[in-house]
Amino acid sequence: MSDAARSREEQLELYDQGFTQAVPHNRALGLRFVDFADGEATIVLPFAEHLVGNPESGVLHGGAVTSLLDATCGAAVFMKLQSPEPIATLDLRIDYLKRGEPRRDLCCKAHCYKVTRHVAFVRGIAYHDDESDPIAAASGSFIIQGRGRPIVGKVAP
Repeated sequence: MSDAARSREEQLELYDQGFTQAVPHNRALGLRFVDFADGEATIVLPFAEHLVGNPESGVLHGGAVTSLLDATCGAAVFMKLQSPEPIATLDLRIDYLKRGEPRRDLCCKAHCYKVTRHVAFVRGIAYHDDESDPIAAASGSFIIQGRGRPIVGKVAP
């Protein structure tokens, strides 16, 4: 393995750890950060019985799909910013295009295509195997809450 490949693999592992440690909801869903590029993130939602909406269908619940799209779109914003900054979802529109397949993991890829002083704009898709055959598509905006201020917890008085 080349140094560049090892470095990328190590970076991906760090993103995945930070992504699940910083956001307990991501950890509870089992989300895994699997790829990244400038302004892009790919995350997987592994199939789990407790995330199924209708036990007879075996398909992941729409709320889990929404969480996957929101998390991936937010991750794409982080991949676009020069340094980590607090962000929050302002608006997220999701179009459900077809039913997912039973008992299958779901992938999501998002792209942050524009960043202004305080707002980032993102598009994402959720799919099983083929990005050209999406299950759901999202378009959203995220507020950049503190340009120049690091992400830290509040200090108790």
